[in-house]
Amino acid sequence: MTREADLDVAIVGAGISGISMAAHLQMMCPGTSFALFERREAIGGTWDLFRYPGVRSDSDMQTLGFRFEPWIHEKAIADGDAILEYLNRTVRERGIDKHIRFGTKVVTADWRSAEAWWRLTVEDDKSWHEVTTRFLYLASGYYDYDDPHDAQLPGLGKFGGEVIHPQFWPAQLDYTGKQVVVIGSGATAVTIVPAMAEQAAHVTMLQRTPTWMASGPSRDATANRLRKWLPEWLAYWITRQKNIRLRQYFFKKARSEPDKVAQYLAGKLREELGENYSADYQPPYNPWDQRLCLVPDSDFFEAVKAGKASIVTGQIAGFDKDGVRLTSGERLPADILITATGLRLSLGGKVAVSIDGKPVDWTEHWFYRGCMFSNVPNLAIVFGYLNASWTLRADNNSDYVCRVLNRMRDKRADVVVPYLPVDHDLEIVEPFPFSSGYLQRAKHMIPKSAPILPWRLNQDYLEDCRDFRKRPVDDGVLRFEKLPSATRAA
Repeated sequence: MTREADLDVAIVGAGISGISMAAHLQMMCPGTSFALFERREAIGGTWDLFRYPGVRSDSDMQTLGFRFEPWIHEKAIADGDAILEYLNRTVRERGIDKHIRFGTKVVTADWRSAEAWWRLTVEDDKSWHEVTTRFLYLASGYYDYDDPHDAQLPGLGKFGGEVIHPQFWPAQLDYTGKQVVVIGSGATAVTIVPAMAEQAAHVTMLQRTPTWMASGPSRDATANRLRKWLPEWLAYWITRQKNIRLRQYFFKKARSEPDKVAQYLAGKLREELGENYSADYQPPYNPWDQRLCLVPDSDFFEAVKAGKASIVTGQIAGFDKDGVRLTSGERLPADILITATGLRLSLGGKVAVSIDGKPVDWTEHWFYRGCMFSNVPNLAIVFGYLNASWTLRADNNSDYVCRVLNRMRDKRADVVVPYLPVDHDLEIVEPFPFSSGYLQRAKHMIPKSAPILPWRLNQDYLEDCRDFRKRPVDDGVLRFEKLPSATRAA
């Protein structure tokens, strides 16, 4: 870098995305100064925040794990504690922990064109202060940690028991022998139900719409077998490639032949549940129009077959002191309500981003290579894949941004920006080819996406990998600029 700033790179967030970027900086950009600003008091992001019963990955750890750090545990579908242990070990062994500023929230980020750096306003337990950085990397995930989606459940205030959102799970909650109603049918609900059913009197999953589910083993037999015969890194790489391609194949099959995949999944569910199978398991949409729910070791289905859990499909009419009333007239008794009603998306960790004092309206900018934005300088973000593991994009983005930083160094550039002229002819397409409620609710804040690379937020990991390999960093779109000599000297 040609001029002094407090940091070369500021990373907002010390979860999977931030750790990946820090590790890539160490491997690919030695000598680059960086810091991770983490508002919480621990690393892990989602995996430190979520503490509800049974919390686990909904992707295999061979792809949710970093490409540079093999996952060596026996279980591929891992619980939250094992994932946190993996992240903490990665941070500790690579010395990334020395670069983390805990309890520090980035509130605003203003790009100063005259200095060619970002001026950050950060808040910690002592004060508000400013930090300057050459490059800003937003690695804070894609949903709001403070305000989950409020489903506006009618008459909820009349309920006399405990109401809990999974995002804010109380540490000492005792649900032994209690009647529990979990409102929602996504991955969180499918995880909570069998975990709570072990101690609760009964757990009912109340859903407005069924979700496609598929069972699978929590242990990857291929991975565990290969580790006995091959070096750790090679066994990890082979298993990772297998899982990426199998998941990609199934997703594309679901899009090209949805009826056939729906019949296959429904048949598997009938085999799994036997006489317990009902219309409550048949979604009205095609597989992978919304994210497919993984049921490790069939634990959800086993709880249903044992009579410890059940599914009810219906609309909520209201609540009374100790139950839920449905529009059908049915009433569900409840001591505890779990509102697993979804997430609220947030772009860039709610950092107020501006350029020379003017707030950035993300909807006026276009995604570039899945991590940068048209005409926004020296900034990148991580918005993971919706049909694959988050970490796959996080690792790709980190590698790419490091190559961008190295190209800046080679060209002695102060500024890098994906340039898009006003008179472009790009066509706007739907950035998320999914019908999930949390995505539809967030359309008003999402940048634009085109039908072609590099201006598309792609959902095809293998295609992205090919594009990153073949398309040079200096591709004619990405502009590298220097400050005028007089400005630099000043």
